[in-house]
Amino acid sequence: MRAIHKTRGYSAIGLHNPKMAVNVGSALRACGVYGASMLAFTGHRYKNSAADTMKQWRHMPLIHADDLHSVIPFDCVPVAVDLIEGAIPLHQYSHPERAFYIFGAEDSTLGRSVTEWCRDTIYVPTNGCMNLAATVNVVLYDRQAKQLARKRSAA
Repeated sequence: MRAIHKTRGYSAIGLHNPKMAVNVGSALRACGVYGASMLAFTGHRYKNSAADTMKQWRHMPLIHADDLHSVIPFDCVPVAVDLIEGAIPLHQYSHPERAFYIFGAEDSTLGRSVTEWCRDTIYVPTNGCMNLAATVNVVLYDRQAKQLARKRSAA
């Protein structure tokens, strides 16, 4: 029997007032594919989504909160993902061991009410605005790829 090796740390996702239910469903699927531990969201735009083909809500906490700041896991680094001045490009970012990535709706930025309590702010360099769920996938993939590269270089 092959042992499953689990990497140290975890990632959690926060969606600040997502615009469309399909984005929440697709973000849930990304959590399952890339092993995120939790998804929290604010706002009232979400209902069950057919985009969550893995029914990930059955396998990890899906939390509806009034404020994402109130659901940050203990000793976890809040990381805003927003296309704003001063944000760090994703390819230059070193992901924290325990990260709570916060994404905004496609029709707005997170705003200072969120970014002021985040330790870091990152962005995905693109030629235009990405879909919310696509951005979740890219950030989680980047985290996983960098973890695997570190593991290989340490071996």
